[in-house]
Amino acid sequence: MPDESLVIPDPVTVAGADIVVVPAGVLDADRFRAAVAAIDAANADDPETIIVGGRSWPKERTHARLATAWVAALDPEADEAQLLAARAHHLRRWSVPRASYPAGRAGYLRWRAELKKRHAALVGEILHAHGYDHAAAERVAAIVRKEGLGRDPQVQTHEDALCLVFIQTQFDDLAGQLGRTRMVEVVAKTIAKMSPAALAVVPNLGLGADAAAIVADASAVPHR
Repeated sequence: MPDESLVIPDPVTVAGADIVVVPAGVLDADRFRAAVAAIDAANADDPETIIVGGRSWPKERTHARLATAWVAALDPEADEAQLLAARAHHLRRWSVPRASYPAGRAGYLRWRAELKKRHAALVGEILHAHGYDHAAAERVAAIVRKEGLGRDPQVQTHEDALCLVFIQTQFDDLAGQLGRTRMVEVVAKTIAKMSPAALAVVPNLGLGADAAAIVADASAVPHR
């Protein structure tokens, strides 16, 4: 059963939100806000946009804000590192285009591995510039790289948030591009990465009938 106290982030509200909620336990709220603002600024010139609430927004900045909101929703005790990692999870992703790597799965996996390293390095530079020490910056980078996925609860929450952002904002467009059969395969892989708590949220995301049917079929695919 889903957590009835969980408030599902609204993409329309989050996309244009410049207000940063400072998590409990942060020793320097101004530093945290400044780091988040710097991450948002780095993502603001994304040439790819996403339509939310009838307006066009920088894609990665919007996804970053929504991922941050999802981490906070899934884990009300999320710490500073978790929220910074969510904000930076695809930091300037467009700077390493998929086309710069060979076609096929091997090329795709190499691209994804390079992206994780690059995102972690870029957020490390921002955090160091704002006075975070090496240990703090490395913890954020480790979450961005998804180290310990399946073992580290904070990394799992991070992955859950990213999966929910995908379902909430990209599902219909991608389904239209891939077709139903391929989309079921993609969603099955997404579901396999999610925790039971995150999966319980999916029926409450307001998916259309076609999308909900794809999720149902994907849920029936055996996990490898």
